[in-house]
Amino acid sequence: MKFFSFFTQELAIDLGTANTVIIHEDRIVVDEPSIVAIDQNTGKLIAVGETARQMHGKTHDSIKTIRPLRDGVIADFNAAEQMIRGMIQKIPTGNRLFRPSLRIVVAIPSGSTEVEIRAVRDSSEHAGGQDVYLIYEPMAAALGTGIDVEAPEGNMVVDIGGGTAEIAVIALGGIVCNKSIRVAGDVFTNDIQTYMRHQHNIKIGERTAEDIKINVGSAVAELANPPKDYTVRGPNLMTALPVEVPVSYQEVAYSLERSIAKIEAGVLGVLEQTPPELYADIVQKGVNLSGGGALLRGLDKRLSEKINIPFHVVEDPLHAVARGAGIALKNIHNFPFLMR
Repeated sequence: MKFFSFFTQELAIDLGTANTVIIHEDRIVVDEPSIVAIDQNTGKLIAVGETARQMHGKTHDSIKTIRPLRDGVIADFNAAEQMIRGMIQKIPTGNRLFRPSLRIVVAIPSGSTEVEIRAVRDSSEHAGGQDVYLIYEPMAAALGTGIDVEAPEGNMVVDIGGGTAEIAVIALGGIVCNKSIRVAGDVFTNDIQTYMRHQHNIKIGERTAEDIKINVGSAVAELANPPKDYTVRGPNLMTALPVEVPVSYQEVAYSLERSIAKIEAGVLGVLEQTPPELYADIVQKGVNLSGGGALLRGLDKRLSEKINIPFHVVEDPLHAVARGAGIALKNIHNFPFLMR
């Protein structure tokens, strides 16, 4: 087996709107922001991942930073292809004298259309993948959480990524009912930017809003262990003079209220469609929360109180989808839900 793996490199990719995670031989070898910097004049790739993120919002006319994915799907085909290729090149190859053929499993949103699915497959193939399989994100998240997806019992997964919130009920190796809503990390970031503009008259960029979300992001207005206020610096919209504003977690909870209510409605919508036997399983076992959005303080508590079903944040929620894609990669011939 080791001999054949010398000729074939097997990769599991969570192609996320915010972050791309690549797993090779059960290890996370790449975990970088899904962003590229491209030379406007030549179209050549300048930087990918974290290096490109540091350039975001600070470039001149010759350099353009692009996030190839929007709402969980490819928005810029050329940039996506360059990003996948650049991410794969970041994988340490050891002493190989030649490039092995690539077998790839890529996680995609469950609400993807045929056109969107084809875009992911084509980008992966153009980036060097000879054998490309696709898996729906909620199924990958369930696998990565350690759920036996082929068991005759209901499991519910809510995976809140950068572009989409994936809500699905899984049983017998398939998705029984699901909903993919385009309210997730990016929308939260946008909500914070809008709030800061209207409430504090301060203009902040995407990166600053992201920092606010990480440092004082909350889904509830009352926390047992509240984080310290986060100080934001930026220009006043009226005077263009620099201002300094402390932001509390209560303010962030207020700014995200409407978006989190949409996720609650999505969960209730999927539960309405769930067959009674599977519903009983979910009430007994609870719902698994994964993705970067699961790290929002108090989100599990808020959803549990609203829906009367326990919600649990899974271990290492950021990498659950990638780990699940890695498990699928090892069982390519045993899992009928993988798409070619």
